Amino acid sequence: MAVFRGFKAFRPSQDKQSLIPALPYDVMNSDEAREMVKGNPYSFLHVDKAEIDLPVDTNLYADCVYEKAKENLDNLKNTGALVQDSKPCFYIYRQIMNARVQTGIVGCASIDDYLNDVIKKHEHTLAKKELDRIRHVDTCNANTGPIFLTYRKNDSISDIVNNWIDSHDCTYDFVADGVSQTVWIVDDESIVNRISSLFATVPAMYIADGHHRCASAVKVGQKRREEYPAFTGEEEFNFFLAVAFADEDLEIMDYNRVVKDLNGYDKEAFISRIENEFAVTKRDAQFKPDRKHTFGMFLDGQWYCLEAKKDIIDESNPVERLDVSILQNYLLAPVLNIIDPKNDDRIDFIGGIRGLDELERRANTDMQLAFAMYPTTVDDLMAIADEGLIMPPKSTWFEPKLLSGLFIHSLD
Repeated sequence: MAVFRGFKAFRPSQDKQSLIPALPYDVMNSDEAREMVKGNPYSFLHVDKAEIDLPVDTNLYADCVYEKAKENLDNLKNTGALVQDSKPCFYIYRQIMNARVQTGIVGCASIDDYLNDVIKKHEHTLAKKELDRIRHVDTCNANTGPIFLTYRKNDSISDIVNNWIDSHDCTYDFVADGVSQTVWIVDDESIVNRISSLFATVPAMYIADGHHRCASAVKVGQKRREEYPAFTGEEEFNFFLAVAFADEDLEIMDYNRVVKDLNGYDKEAFISRIENEFAVTKRDAQFKPDRKHTFGMFLDGQWYCLEAKKDIIDESNPVERLDVSILQNYLLAPVLNIIDPKNDDRIDFIGGIRGLDELERRANTDMQLAFAMYPTTVDDLMAIADEGLIMPPKSTWFEPKLLSGLFIHSLD
């Protein structure tokens, strides 16, 4: 059963609520981050991407980058831009994007739950990416970016959240990047304890987004345990910052593909070849799939609908029945010779937030072919994680992104 508990967050002072929070460090490069912080010395990007305050040619993984991150975080605390709550709290975090609402609970999850698979994963992680965040968390002595968790809806937890929202004023309410961001602080000890006890009845939590941040936070906790062998398990380094959303609140967006060439085929030969596995139909306008096992394809100014034939769909296998798997196994690999999509520069991936116009633009410029995908579902994600399986690369795209700098969890 899941451990989820309150904590004493460092969070923005009231007058800095819209100045400090920033998009996650991994959704922009250093040059983009430098542009984003212009005129705002409080942006949390000064902590999460501290290289922006160092010479442009600075190695991103140099010691000075992590030391600068700690210095910038300490400055936010010391100047009062970040304040700390005096007792453990939960925090209700609501985001509204394009009229769609998702409401989560901010708290701390257990590194033991991660190690024991109470917190389930669906992605492999890369050691290099882990090492960067391990050094960042360890040097800053804090979890600075929340892990995006989900769980199967618990009506009692939802009732507490809704009742608190209905009966209390919010603490923060602002708009960032077109997304409404609202926070309520749950500071009643009895309610905090009740939420924790209800999560103790939740059989499992699932990483929706943030596998590398999560793995890094856990490894920092393990490192601290080695440094303090008399640890009790209650120290803050045994826990990491997370936002837990009920599964019904979440929506996964499509994660689309663009390909550089037809692997030597001309258009007619390519279409003839893929008709072995897919029914191919021309469309008069942009085509966004509205059901599983269908794909939009844009080639040479023309949109097509591709429908996977039944004999290539294995509904008994939660990984193989994913549309990203079907496209990879029956078109990208055998026809276009894209065997390793994570490392092949002939393919690129575009989040659904960019829309079909972006697919057309890329197919008409630096690429030749685009595929619009039907989104993977939260049920798909959970089914795969429950069986201890791994999703193919670039299977899920979550929007809106959780902001960093709204809540910081100190490790001591």
